[in-house]
Amino acid sequence: MNKNELKPASVFEQFAKINTIPRPSKREEKMIDYLKSWGESHHLETHVDQTGNVIIRKGATPGYEQRKTVILQSHMDMVCDKLVDVEFDFDRDAIQTYVDGEWLRAKGTTLGADDGIGCAIELAILEADDIEHGPLECVFTRDEETGLSGAEGMKSDFMKGDYLINLDSEDEGEIFVSCAGGRNTQARFTFQREEAPQGHFFVKAQLKGLVGGHSGDDINKQRANAIKLLGRFLFQTMSRYEGVRLAQFHSGKLHNAIPRDGMFVISVPSDLKENVKADWNVFAADVADEFHVTEQQMVWTMESTDAESVLPADVARHFVWALQAVDNGIYAICQDPELNGMVETSSNIAAVHTAETELTILSSQRSNVMSNLDNMCATFRATFQLAGAEAWSSDGYPAWKMKAESHLRDTVVACYRELFGHEPVVRGIHAGLECGLFSERYPNLDMVSFGPTLRGVHSPDECLHIPTVQMVWDHLLLVLKRI
Repeated sequence: MNKNELKPASVFEQFAKINTIPRPSKREEKMIDYLKSWGESHHLETHVDQTGNVIIRKGATPGYEQRKTVILQSHMDMVCDKLVDVEFDFDRDAIQTYVDGEWLRAKGTTLGADDGIGCAIELAILEADDIEHGPLECVFTRDEETGLSGAEGMKSDFMKGDYLINLDSEDEGEIFVSCAGGRNTQARFTFQREEAPQGHFFVKAQLKGLVGGHSGDDINKQRANAIKLLGRFLFQTMSRYEGVRLAQFHSGKLHNAIPRDGMFVISVPSDLKENVKADWNVFAADVADEFHVTEQQMVWTMESTDAESVLPADVARHFVWALQAVDNGIYAICQDPELNGMVETSSNIAAVHTAETELTILSSQRSNVMSNLDNMCATFRATFQLAGAEAWSSDGYPAWKMKAESHLRDTVVACYRELFGHEPVVRGIHAGLECGLFSERYPNLDMVSFGPTLRGVHSPDECLHIPTVQMVWDHLLLVLKRI
């Protein structure tokens, strides 16, 4: 398969154009301008709200004027991540894509299919003149990836439709009818650095090559977290040897990504340096065995490095002990049998960074049960407050609860069965979707979410399964005709 064979051609043409437009979260101005100009140039009613969300309306095709209005919705921003050795400016450069068998990938960066492919599907439908549908509202929200602030800032009169199809899901054949709520929780240690003790030897340790992934949708896949692994080694080393001092710890970038690499710098008494290096090699082998199913590309390195100032011994110790203790991964599984064993509650330790006078920790908690979400956030805060850090949680976003009765869901399922000859999976998703906020703002809105298959989202491994785009396209067009 090559790029000329990508189907539907209209969708992939739109996606290629979108990937020339920089659209990092919170910096989507160029994409907003593009969508506004695009809608106006096609003589379609187009509006931008005070937050930066864009809506483009298209009237019904002849014979469908009396149908209820369907909203198609996706988010315009993308997670910006790249391989450490790739030079790329997400505020300026176009995403470079290539075909790898049945998958579309990017060269060393995130692909932007989350959720650029949803935006492309909407634009292709708006541009087409041979699709049967009732009145349409195509909505493009901003800043979904770093707090859902676009959906949060949307007024309750922006959308007028009766049904909403969110195009931000990542498994073709699965129809999502609920999602988790979520919050970010952070902690901060403040300190004055000190000179390292005399006779100390500095080493820099690095871990690279973990799979990483989405901290909601991939949290059940038993993937390693670089921060927790590096923290485990530091806990082991500082428990075993006196005098080990921490100078740097850096890992992770985004609250909604499982960290895939990281590094720390420590100083150790010179007579212990060979012990620490030997321990590092043993630890790396043990962890490789522990994660031999999910993590087959781990790279562990340790080398000598230049001396520098260090954190106070008590601050470093309290941080490492708290990092060892704090929850990470799955906390509870949904008890509702209709949600089929979905993760209910989880926590992801997402980023740790040291600066001259402070050390910060970023985490994200998710749950379908808001009281359990409160509990997980409180667990993180309590752990780091006991260690002497400040800790706080964001307001977050609500869960989207499954409706007992849904005409849209029934129609989507029936259309899928008719097209493909088998039942789709109807389930909830542990990731956050903007549907949670829409359900508060528009309580009568009937919603579902579906989309083509994506893998490795929020990481440079992100890829789009090309054949599923045609499947989703065919499915969506039939739903628009039947609803």
